[in-house]
Amino acid sequence: MLNDKTILITGGTGSFGRCFARYMLEHYESKKIIIYSRDEFKQFMMANEFKEYEDRLRFFIGDVRDRERLRRALEGVDYVIHAAALKQVPACEYNPNEAIKTNIHGAQNVIDAALDSQVKKVVALSTDKAVNPVNLYGGTKLVSDKLFIAANAYAGTKDISFSIVRYGNVAGSRGSVIPFFRNIIKNGGTELPITDYRMTRFWISLTQGVELVIKALEEATGGETFISRIPSFKITDLAQAMLPGCRMPEVGIRPGEKLHEIMVTAEDSYTTYEYDRHFIVYPQMVWNNKQQPDLSGRKVAEGFSYSSDNNTQWLTVEEIRELLDSAELEKQA
Repeated sequence: MLNDKTILITGGTGSFGRCFARYMLEHYESKKIIIYSRDEFKQFMMANEFKEYEDRLRFFIGDVRDRERLRRALEGVDYVIHAAALKQVPACEYNPNEAIKTNIHGAQNVIDAALDSQVKKVVALSTDKAVNPVNLYGGTKLVSDKLFIAANAYAGTKDISFSIVRYGNVAGSRGSVIPFFRNIIKNGGTELPITDYRMTRFWISLTQGVELVIKALEEATGGETFISRIPSFKITDLAQAMLPGCRMPEVGIRPGEKLHEIMVTAEDSYTTYEYDRHFIVYPQMVWNNKQQPDLSGRKVAEGFSYSSDNNTQWLTVEEIRELLDSAELEKQA
């Protein structure tokens, strides 16, 4: 269903957008991939990187804060992937109004422009930080998630659906702990600081994130939140995988940081179904007969939660080391 379709990615010059565009161009015969972003230099760099696909790749300078520009960009678009956001926790705390303009108002602009166009599906990227948020970034993404889910109520007779994909920090992404540790090691450091010895995280690669979005594009009917079933790891094990035998001084948790990544809360368990490789949290408010659970899955038990500390899949130090090599190769591709 993705062949011969036009897909627009907001924030498309970011890590996800570049990986998604390449995956689509290599695996599908999409009619056109449109990169919608506000940084002309990044678009120039991406155009050079993807030169072999220039016949199917287009670049559109614009900001999700600009509703009219979005409307123009969505003409003839079949599917939208909304990846644009202000994501750095300290920056959002210091510039709350800017975070609100992009992450909340921008989300509403994408919704309105899609409803006013002939778009068939919108998939918005979420984050674990939107679950029980403890910082402004998480708060804005929670509101964004609610807006996209509620947008299905405004579809009316239009053939359009809105859904969400949620995952945590991507392995090796900017601002995550892996490049931070790598920089210390590169500069000859012999110890890796740990904020809290109890800290755990989920492991997801860029490609896994892309594949989850594609699953949502292919299967969503409206209002679902797709979440991958992926392994967890301890931050202390990550440090030992990257620098075996290193000292690990505990330096204290940072403002706005959580000990564990939470994907499904106990409150979500009433509408959550488990499948072979993912969970789907279905909306508690249902607005049309399309928003029905896929009964090929199994409803989770009441009170079930899914977080990086109560996971049943755990990576060993050696497995982390192997995945680090894979993440580095993925980054270079």
